[in-house]
Amino acid sequence: MKKQAKISNAVIKRLPRYRRYLNELRKKGVDKISSNEFSSLIGYTASQIRQDLNNFGGFGQQGYGYSVEGLYNEISAILGLDKNYKMVVVGAGNLGRAIANHTYYYKTGFIVEGIFEIDPELIGKKINDVEIMNYEDIVEFVEENDIDIGIICTTKDVAQEVADKLCFAGVRGLWNFAPVDIETPSHVAIENVHISDSLHSLAYHMSKNAEEKNK
Repeated sequence: MKKQAKISNAVIKRLPRYRRYLNELRKKGVDKISSNEFSSLIGYTASQIRQDLNNFGGFGQQGYGYSVEGLYNEISAILGLDKNYKMVVVGAGNLGRAIANHTYYYKTGFIVEGIFEIDPELIGKKINDVEIMNYEDIVEFVEENDIDIGIICTTKDVAQEVADKLCFAGVRGLWNFAPVDIETPSHVAIENVHISDSLHSLAYHMSKNAEEKNK
C-alpha cells in the first residue's frame, strides 16, 4: 500500500460505501468489475473511484478492472476492518440499547463488552447477555479488558467528562452520539455523530426538490 501523508476525510468517508457495495457483489458471485460498471452501481463517477483508490496505490488492472474480492479485502484492511474491536457503551437509554443491539445482530467485528449507566434502575440488567454495570467502575473495566472504543450515548452536559474518563482509561477511539462535539488527545480518534445534522440535510434536499417541482 502506498504511504500518503494525508488522505482527505471525504475520501475516507466514501470507502465504507465502496466496501458495502463490493460485499453485495461478492454475495452475488461477481468476480470482477470495471470502474465504469462500479460507477453505474454506486453513483460516483468512474474518475472519482479511480482517484480515490489511487490514494492507496490503486488496485485495478488495465483491461481487467477490479477484483471484487481483492478490492473488498484491500479496503477492509485500509479501514482497519480486518480485525475485531472491543467496545463499551456509556448510557443504556434508547440510543445506547439500539447501538448495542445493532452490533450484536449484525456481527460486524465490533463487540460490545460492557454497558455502563448511572441509573440504579438499569444497573444489573442485561442487553443481549451483556450486563449493564455501574459507571463508577468503567475505568477499571476498560483497563482490565483492553477496550478499544468507547461509545458515548449520554446527554451533552456530561459527554466531555465521559470522554475524558475513557481516554484516561486507555481507549483508542470514541464514537460520540451526544449532541455536542467533544475533544480528545491527539492519540485518540474521535467521530462525532450528529443525527440531527443528517435529518436537517434531508429537510434541505426535500425543500429543494419541492422548489424544483413547483417551477
